[in-house]
Amino acid sequence: MSNGPVTPANPASTATTIKPTDLRGILKYVPRFQGQIFVLAIDGSIVADENFGNLLVDVAVLRSLGIKVVLVHGIGHQLVDLSETRKIPISNADGTGVTDTATLDLAIRASSRVSHLILEGLTQNTLKCAITNSVRALPTGILKGVDQQFTGKVDRIDKEFITHLLNADILPIIQPIGYGPDARSLRINSDLLAAEVAESLGASKVIYLTPHPGLEINGEIKRDISVDTLRALLKEHPEQLNELSRSKAMHAIRAIETGVPRVHIVDGRTFDGLINEIFSSEGVGSLIYANDYQQIRKATKRDVRFLYNLTRNAVKREELRHRTQQAIEKNIDQFYVYEIDENIIACVTLYFYPDKPQLAEVGSLYVLPFYHNRGVGRKMVDFASMRAKEKGVTTLVALSTQSYSFFTSVLGFQETEKSVLPDARLKSYEESGRNPKVMIKTL
Repeated sequence: MSNGPVTPANPASTATTIKPTDLRGILKYVPRFQGQIFVLAIDGSIVADENFGNLLVDVAVLRSLGIKVVLVHGIGHQLVDLSETRKIPISNADGTGVTDTATLDLAIRASSRVSHLILEGLTQNTLKCAITNSVRALPTGILKGVDQQFTGKVDRIDKEFITHLLNADILPIIQPIGYGPDARSLRINSDLLAAEVAESLGASKVIYLTPHPGLEINGEIKRDISVDTLRALLKEHPEQLNELSRSKAMHAIRAIETGVPRVHIVDGRTFDGLINEIFSSEGVGSLIYANDYQQIRKATKRDVRFLYNLTRNAVKREELRHRTQQAIEKNIDQFYVYEIDENIIACVTLYFYPDKPQLAEVGSLYVLPFYHNRGVGRKMVDFASMRAKEKGVTTLVALSTQSYSFFTSVLGFQETEKSVLPDARLKSYEESGRNPKVMIKTL
């Protein structure tokens, strides 16, 4: 997004480093994200990294676009540094094990230092911010016979306090220190804390900014994965996940199970990494997503008659090509349906070309008029795109006579020549006489 490095000491320079092309790419996401809450979980090592100043510039960009940001920071890196500098052994660095008295004392000092660095950086970017005491905690207690001492677990988040700050355009900074019923401090793991904060606030994203490029599975960075797939992988084949990825994976699952739709794992050391992850379809890190498609299922032969009746009026208006009930039944494996209270209100087809395995066609998209403008059509095509991508498809094709503007302006398809179609499909295209526009989208 930027032409060169940006130092937080000169926040005014951010305006001159944003290219017009970058702005156009970002602005199409603004209506979707404006007013939403993003929880940024920043590892202590990222605060210590040379890219930290640029990262806070990215935070300023998010705020300028009307996105509400809450920062939760870690202190593991700083805690280890303090331990080594002062030659004071610590019982645990990340807040998941025992926290003895000496470790708690160093954790409080490390937390104050990190929070102050964040305060400085945000202030240099002309953002209002405040360190909060919004985390109410309880002692973890005794686990497997071992007293965890001053390690805490979240009891509740002061949602009213944080919401008040957000509504006043003040960015909350949340430390990995909670306060017990007796007001004593307790050390909390910051990754888990971010998930708890996101749940309490109804956040739409948790973004873990780490010193790793993403979620590593079988030696490769996985760019996107559903929470169901990740949960099964952790249960059945945990060895396939890089050890450094397992903690983030577990906390991502925890966040999604409590209602957060998307969790991102991004390398906080990468220049413009945060912006590119949020404002591009490809991203630069890993995305773990909830199953938004529980209302979508594969059609069965029992649905044939209903699908025929559902699409009949659209066929009469020449919005969809004619299919007999026999044709629908013959190709029922291509159909997916959207159900509300066990009633089918939308359908879509996904066809894989045998002679072009990298290409697939989405078609027969129909939504009952009563459910228009509710995002159902987008969800159906997004689902088909996801299924196609899982099968190794790189390009999705759509043909339309009347709804092509929906595909191009809403779904990101681009008009192209009919020659992109395989020979057999091109022949049926010519024979139909409907002359639909041909559009493609790279997955």
